[in-house]
Amino acid sequence: MSNEPITLTAGDAEATVLPGNGGRIGGLRVGGAELLRQGERYGCFPMVPWCGRIREGRFRDGAVVHRMPLNSPPHAIHGTARDAAWRTARVTTDEAVLTYDLTDPWPYSGRVTQVIALTGDALTLTMSVETYESSFPAQIGWHPWFNRTLDGTGVEIAFDPAWQEERGDDHLPTGNRIDPKPGPWDDCFGMPDGVDVTLTWPERLELKVTSREEWVVVYDEQEAAVCVEPQTGPPDGLNTLPRLVTPLEPLEATTTWRWTRL
Repeated sequence: MSNEPITLTAGDAEATVLPGNGGRIGGLRVGGAELLRQGERYGCFPMVPWCGRIREGRFRDGAVVHRMPLNSPPHAIHGTARDAAWRTARVTTDEAVLTYDLTDPWPYSGRVTQVIALTGDALTLTMSVETYESSFPAQIGWHPWFNRTLDGTGVEIAFDPAWQEERGDDHLPTGNRIDPKPGPWDDCFGMPDGVDVTLTWPERLELKVTSREEWVVVYDEQEAAVCVEPQTGPPDGLNTLPRLVTPLEPLEATTTWRWTRL
C-alpha cells in the first residue's frame, strides 16, 4: 500500500497519520480542537530503535562499538525511523498499521510495526521491534508535541514520579537518581508502576498519558508545546539499560492517551 496520509475517525475524534513522514501522528482533533503542535517536525513521532540521546552517538553491543550519525551534536538523538518513510500495511476507519524495516545507519536488520487505534475518547499506540537474524539492543518510545494552549487556555502537567534521573551538563543522565524537582523540565523520570501523566487544559479537556513502561521524559521548556514521552528505557539506555530484541522475543510497548471533556 502507499504511504499517503491517512485519516482515522471515531466519534468526534480525528487523527491524521503520516506514514511518509516518519510514521508520525500529524494531528489529533477532539471536537474540532487540535491537540498536537502542527508542522513537519512535530505531531507525535515514534522513537525507535532508540529514545533520546546516545552519548556521542556510540553504543556497545558486546565487544563491538557502533556509531550513529550525530544529528544532535555531540550526540545522536531519537532513533532513525522518524526520518524515514513507513509502509501502510492495513487501514480501517479507526485503525492503521504501519511497518518500517530497519536499515543503514542502524547496523542490524529488523522490522518495526506500529498500530494506531482511535476510539471516541482515546488514541492507543502500540509498537514492536522484531528480528529473524542477530539479536540487538533497542528502545521504543513516542515523542508527542501537545499544544501548550487550547483556545487560549494553558496546560497544567500533573504526575507523581518515584525519582528523577539527574541530568548532566551534556543533557544525559549521570546515573544518579534524585528526588523529583519542579519544572521546567527536559528530564527523564521513573514511574515503576507505569507511566501516568495528566495534562489539563482547565475548563476544556483532561488528557491522561499512560503506559506500562516505567520511564517518561517530560519536556516543557518550549513556549508552543509540551512533550510527555513514554519509553522503554532512559536516554542513553542502549548503553546503560539495554533491552535485547531476539528472534524469539520482540520488544513491544504501548501508550494510551485518554481524554475527558471538562
